[in-house]
Amino acid sequence: MLELDSLETRYGDFTFGPVDLTVGEEVLAVLGPSGSGKTTLLSTVAGIVDADGGSVTLDGRDLTGRPPETRGTGVVFQDGALFPHMTARENIAYAASATERVMELATLLEIDAVLDRTPRALSGGERQRVALARTLAADPDALLLDEPLSSLDAPIRRRLRLELHDLFDSLDIPVVYVTHDQRTASALGDRIAVLHDGQLEQIGPSSAVLERPATPFVARFTGSENVLDARVVEAGADGLLLGVGAGQLSTTVDGSEAGIETGETVTISVHPARFELERRSAGSDCRRDRLHGTVRRLVNEGDQYRVVVATGDGIPHERSTGRASTGEVELTATVPPTTVDRLALEVGDSVSLAVSPRDVHLIE
Repeated sequence: MLELDSLETRYGDFTFGPVDLTVGEEVLAVLGPSGSGKTTLLSTVAGIVDADGGSVTLDGRDLTGRPPETRGTGVVFQDGALFPHMTARENIAYAASATERVMELATLLEIDAVLDRTPRALSGGERQRVALARTLAADPDALLLDEPLSSLDAPIRRRLRLELHDLFDSLDIPVVYVTHDQRTASALGDRIAVLHDGQLEQIGPSSAVLERPATPFVARFTGSENVLDARVVEAGADGLLLGVGAGQLSTTVDGSEAGIETGETVTISVHPARFELERRSAGSDCRRDRLHGTVRRLVNEGDQYRVVVATGDGIPHERSTGRASTGEVELTATVPPTTVDRLALEVGDSVSLAVSPRDVHLIE
């Protein structure tokens, strides 16, 4: 078990932490933008950077102040950092606790056919797997990975996600996987921790963080970019009825349990994939759990379309964004190409956005 107790590291004006964190025999995906402290977290745990406060404990051993080579942590960096003058076999053998581990890991990671090649003769995916094999060959007590897939092409990245998921499940050690990619975090992480400006904004099971973000930042960074304020029209034990301009949305939140009263303003988020997009029929009114608007942008992302709809159903949005705006609100829906084809959708079309009450998330 890896335990961080009030861990803190300072670089000039930037402070990481203090952070309290426990990682068991699981994969903790650490998600955050550049400069949020992700690499600082790994470097401090590995002993590459000295902590300015707090402690790191691994399987009951206090690692504070120990040099990296005595900590029992294995680190895989984005570039792999292989020895360029050694073959893949020699790179793995350099760290191996036993000679038989070389072939075991090469077979497991499907790199046995390239063992006699030097790093520059390997593809990006092969180099990353050799780097991972070299780290695992030392039988570390914890595995730390710093965005090892970020430089790879999308098809290779998708395939390695599947391979790494099965591999990590078999290790039975703490794995901390740093990434800025929400898809990688959700595919690999048993839990997700979201960092922002050196602080831990939210941590929990992957589904909980992605579906129930705790802050506007977490919502936007994990893909729930539709963050807006709404008026509480009714607050009851069976849910909230929220006014969003001319429309109304329901939630399953117990108003009395949450301490929310009629007339308050609350912040909500809706994931783009949770909207159901349809054409707006002539003369139709704005019903509960359905907002009307006009298609402002239509972006083809390959496997889906991102549709930006100006609803005109907004209220001032100062609390969540730090700046006031009035009038229309832009909401984003992601839909499959079949939906765009079926609706013959174009910029300027009038549409409606329907959403289930269970998919309207209240950010407390």
